[in-house]
Amino acid sequence: MPSALPDGEPVPDDGSLPAHALAGAAERPLGFYLHVPYCATRCGYCDFNTYTATELRGTGGVLASRDNYAETLVEEVRLARKVLGDDPRPVRTVFVGGGTPTLLAADDLVRMLGAVRDEFGLAADAEVTTEANPESVDPAYLATLREGGFNRISFGMQSARRHVLQVLDRTHTPGRPEACVAEARAAGFEHVNLDLIYGTPGESDDDWRASLDAAIGAGPDHVSAYALIVEEGTQLARRIRRGEVPMTDDDVHADRYLIADEVLAAAGYHWYEVSNWATTEAGRCLHNELYWRGADWWGAGPGAHSHVGGVRWWNVKHPGAYAAALAAGKSPGAGRELLSDEDRRVERILLELRLRDGCPLSLLREEGLAASRRALADGLLEPGPYEEGRAVLTLRGRLLADAVVRDLVD
Repeated sequence: MPSALPDGEPVPDDGSLPAHALAGAAERPLGFYLHVPYCATRCGYCDFNTYTATELRGTGGVLASRDNYAETLVEEVRLARKVLGDDPRPVRTVFVGGGTPTLLAADDLVRMLGAVRDEFGLAADAEVTTEANPESVDPAYLATLREGGFNRISFGMQSARRHVLQVLDRTHTPGRPEACVAEARAAGFEHVNLDLIYGTPGESDDDWRASLDAAIGAGPDHVSAYALIVEEGTQLARRIRRGEVPMTDDDVHADRYLIADEVLAAAGYHWYEVSNWATTEAGRCLHNELYWRGADWWGAGPGAHSHVGGVRWWNVKHPGAYAAALAAGKSPGAGRELLSDEDRRVERILLELRLRDGCPLSLLREEGLAASRRALADGLLEPGPYEEGRAVLTLRGRLLADAVVRDLVD
């Protein structure tokens, strides 16, 4: 969750939504994102809305404490119930992210999930995920999560090489994420993800292959691999600017992506979104698919974003301000925007084109259709799906996905 928030119109104190946002809601899936904004240390590449104990000291008092955070977030879940009214939908997915959710006690995460279950109910096959730092969990912690209703877990691995982890300011020990996969399996988690990052300054092709091999060897059913983005204002950006570490370029990122796709495919992982691979259909992250397909989700927590029926809003960033708003009986929303039909058309192209199923050609205007024909001729779109009315990226198209999207949205 990036730290910068967009501008927008004010959110009503009671968080109420326009009537049109709830029209037809029963036909759309509903998910919950629960944001935990705490980290033990700040990674050098991270610009997410997270806070260490030092950063919070003196800025939020008791309201910003992680000790009572679960109860604060539960209050927003209760607010969501009031705002959505008699919405009959059980929740299809719950995703706890951060930050480092596993800095909270396992019972706190279970309590937050329990609030969603109590207020809305969970679908019988609901996917319930938490992110986890490999160093902040143990078998007992994982067992508590599993017994409490979590059935999917995502560990931040990033790399198997110590020197790469040091550049990223990651604190876990190489090998620990792989051990966590085994511990999660033993606790009863059927679905396990490992997150990897490629393109870190000083990382070689061999380093990247070693990370992929280690991740695959651990046996998760899902792997996410993201190119490192150096965000302004981060410690890593300052180090690169001072010349302390080199900056990788787009060609290096492309080479690493090709290695990832080759190695993962050979091991039985199939891409279903540009940066995500799973061994089975059941292993795909359903919560992320809600985002990519424009479904409804409520984001609870400081800085969290939500979307319901074409209305998108976001919460105040600071944990103290967030808690103070809820304590006063007000929505913590900082701003919102009402998406037009054109906004939603463009967003569908932006997001769905990244999926293995692609996006319908019917979404494209005349200029976009002309661009799609050029992309097809250039080998960026698959011919078979194109003949059936869908734009689906080839492997080369995935490497140039951002450029293809820009052309197709006119």
